[in-house]
Amino acid sequence: MAVAIVEAQFHVLAVDDSLPDRKLIERLLKTSSFQVTTVDSGTKALEFLGLHGEDASISVHADHLDVEVNVNLIITDYCMPGMTGYDLLKKIKESSSLRDIPVVIMSSENIPSRINRCLEEGANEFFLKPVRLSDMSKLKPHIMKSRCKEHYHQEEEDDLLSNSDSNTSSNPTNNSSGTNTISNSHNPTNNSSDTTDNSSGDSSSACKRKAAGEDEILPKTSRPRHSY
Repeated sequence: MAVAIVEAQFHVLAVDDSLPDRKLIERLLKTSSFQVTTVDSGTKALEFLGLHGEDASISVHADHLDVEVNVNLIITDYCMPGMTGYDLLKKIKESSSLRDIPVVIMSSENIPSRINRCLEEGANEFFLKPVRLSDMSKLKPHIMKSRCKEHYHQEEEDDLLSNSDSNTSSNPTNNSSGTNTISNSHNPTNNSSDTTDNSSGDSSSACKRKAAGEDEILPKTSRPRHSY
């Protein structure tokens, strides 16, 4: 089933400890009509995404700081002090709320084992520095694929909630009707049988008493004597 997605300005979080490289990627992204937020470390990237609350005084540069944070793609340098780009990638893929966000790794070193390790961990692309404007055209397909997946998961959740609500609303009715049927069908029968047994017992006792009474009331008769 095709999913219609409204065209919008996508938000990219760029992570690089090098100021010149960070300015370059910011310029390329803006030229390609992306909204951009830049940070200089993996730790600050996690703080911006809401996964870290250790340091409230983070310094980020965003086009619109007053808008709700909604990142559509993350592009990060591999070699950074402290938390590397690979470590940041693992943190994102371990998060249930962020794992579907596409992640692109950048590096100035063309090391196949490093590239393969990042791709196996879930990276969508691996760019060699310096990043070029032509590389930006590879980003939007990953974002569109991620958005389609989000819509599909949302539809599944809505269907599950709808089925759960319908089942919950039908169960109380069935249970109450079943309870009424059982109680109404058993009690009258028991009561009527008890009444019948009692009435038959009473009538039997009455008959016995009546027969005994008649025996007592009847006078004793004697035969008349005849004289000859």
